[in-house]
Amino acid sequence: MGGGGGVEALEKLREIYPLSVHGVGLSLGSARGLDGDHLERLRKVCERFQPDLVSEHLAWSVADGAYLNDLLPLRYDEEALAIVARNVETVQGTLKRQVLIENLSAYVAFADSSMSEAEFLAELVVRTGCGLLLDVNNVQVSAHNLQYDAKAFIDALPAEAIGEIHLAGHATNHVGADTVLIDDHGSRVPPVVWALYQHAIDRLGPRPTLIEWDTDVPILDVLLGEAMWADMLTASLMFSRKQATRREQMTKTRATPILSVQSETTTGMPVLAAFAAARRARPCMSAALVSIEEEYHAAA
Repeated sequence: MGGGGGVEALEKLREIYPLSVHGVGLSLGSARGLDGDHLERLRKVCERFQPDLVSEHLAWSVADGAYLNDLLPLRYDEEALAIVARNVETVQGTLKRQVLIENLSAYVAFADSSMSEAEFLAELVVRTGCGLLLDVNNVQVSAHNLQYDAKAFIDALPAEAIGEIHLAGHATNHVGADTVLIDDHGSRVPPVVWALYQHAIDRLGPRPTLIEWDTDVPILDVLLGEAMWADMLTASLMFSRKQATRREQMTKTRATPILSVQSETTTGMPVLAAFAAARRARPCMSAALVSIEEEYHAAA
């Protein structure tokens, strides 16, 4: 790996922030094994920048030596699991660190799979000691396209293995009478994904979270706003959890009933408390928040 402005900037950022290296090219599902040159370049990147987290997708993208420039779904069965496990162990052995494996956004599925993607990932964790990267938008996209329960997918994953979360926007395409969601990373995180993120955080607790936006990238303020929602939602959920624990403890230690006092931001849906807090902190944002709140109510 050479030098240049990008490398210098990354080295400066590394002094301030923890880094997460996210891959798209290892093709962990390839039966012929991994590209040694690609893996060696990744090893050098990790050696130089010492990222806190390294991740890759549960996918294949190489056939007959040709790189297909896409992340393609696997058949979820014992044969594929053995292949992916072998490749993951090779990566972790080369990098001398745990790697997080990300769930895929899917538009088709193999009819002869013998297990679900969530079951596949859970067993991969057992066999290799890898971690998981939960892409909440990918869950929503795949659950819609393949018609399964998004929350049940998240609940089926081993919580202790999830080391990072991704959020993103998606596009909606109409194919005949069907609606297909496309993971394009080209818009704000939609309310339905925020609601699913709330479900994940409520189960998992705080996790390092990344907003992905790769196409039609907006001004920085919009990106920072998306990151703010993620931070506020997590903080609100953790606060609500702490308050619930405190009330439970007080109930056990007091003989008399406790009357709860409802504040302006208290709500059964913590994300709405975050919206209310944001309005008070920055009144000029109120108009924009109203539509988001309404959509969130509908999605949740």
